Amino acid sequence: MPRPRTDIRPRILDAARARFAAAGVDATSLRSIASDAGTSIGMIYYYFPTKDELFLAVVEDVYGRLLGDLEAALGGERDFASRAFALYRRVAASSALERDVIRLVAREAFTSGQRRESVARRFSRGHVPLIFEAVLAGVRAGELRADVHPLVLMAATIALGTLPQIALRALGKHLPAAAPGPDDLTRQLASVLMRGIGAQPTKETSAQRSGKQSR
Repeated sequence: MPRPRTDIRPRILDAARARFAAAGVDATSLRSIASDAGTSIGMIYYYFPTKDELFLAVVEDVYGRLLGDLEAALGGERDFASRAFALYRRVAASSALERDVIRLVAREAFTSGQRRESVARRFSRGHVPLIFEAVLAGVRAGELRADVHPLVLMAATIALGTLPQIALRALGKHLPAAAPGPDDLTRQLASVLMRGIGAQPTKETSAQRSGKQSR
């Protein structure tokens, strides 16, 4: 069998990503992907024996490159607040391609238990342990609450840094007020993560409360 052209695999991935993003994995035919990629169904099977393996390869093609940036953001000897800020800043800088894959993963996680499990296994070897280790370091350093389970702290870190940024960017002009710019949003989300959303009492208010309690 002759050696396949080296650009066929990337073409298949590009075509599959576009088709999956538009219609979902189950509704996409391999024939349409092959046509878009300028190749045959047989060549798709040569590289990806199943459609689910093709889906995972589409995810990995983007996620693998992103993971290197996340390792740099969460690594080093910095405090947890600095790591969270670096993580959120990288999310803010996500490309349109990365956001497309995030939406694809979210949709397929709800429609296919098998794909959800496969992606979960991959993430458990990727950014999840990176964030978990950063959380543990923050707890040990006294920067994060020790009375909250580390998994809850990790979930809060992930949710606050990703979902608001994606939602604000997606809603855009439909929001009731102009959203902060990417840099300002990153700083504010990191601040909320560390301090919460409750208003901090002023010195005057604290003094007033103390006076009331002493009466």
